[in-house]
Amino acid sequence: MKMTPAVERYILHWGEMGTRWGVNRSVSQIHALLYLSPKPLTAEEISETLGIARSNVSTSLKELLSWQLVRTEQKLGDRRDHFTAEKDLWTMLMTIVAERKRREIDPTLTVLRQTSLEAADDSETDAEVKARMEDMLAFVDTLSDWYGQMNRLPKPTLVALMKMGSKVARFLPGSKKG
Repeated sequence: MKMTPAVERYILHWGEMGTRWGVNRSVSQIHALLYLSPKPLTAEEISETLGIARSNVSTSLKELLSWQLVRTEQKLGDRRDHFTAEKDLWTMLMTIVAERKRREIDPTLTVLRQTSLEAADDSETDAEVKARMEDMLAFVDTLSDWYGQMNRLPKPTLVALMKMGSKVARFLPGSKKG
């Protein structure tokens, strides 16, 4: 793949956005490169193309593999792993959301449930504090349930729903037609 100014800018920006989303810059840049690349790349090719240390590339690829955003491929006569990124944007989005839920929301729900139970039996915790803890638990639980429902929708239905945007509200009881 030719590293044109537009490709370079895309990769650099993806790395910058990654840091804003809490993802290591190198991980994000490698993901962008693999997403754009028409063919699978070896770790050496990634390292050369991006000017990133080989050890950093290995660590970043392990991270991308753990997120299920990258997969390895083998080529006959070549013992090296070749890496490719998911090209389907909806699959990529749903994979990222599922992993974030698993890594962030699920553990948070566990702690919120535990602390709400602990606080309920604790006479020293203020009633207003307990209520806020319960509100947060209910909110995150609702968010998690909503994700589960959306995740079960077929891709075409999800795409149509997203394209409808706020227009979907007109189908809800009590909402204003508009």
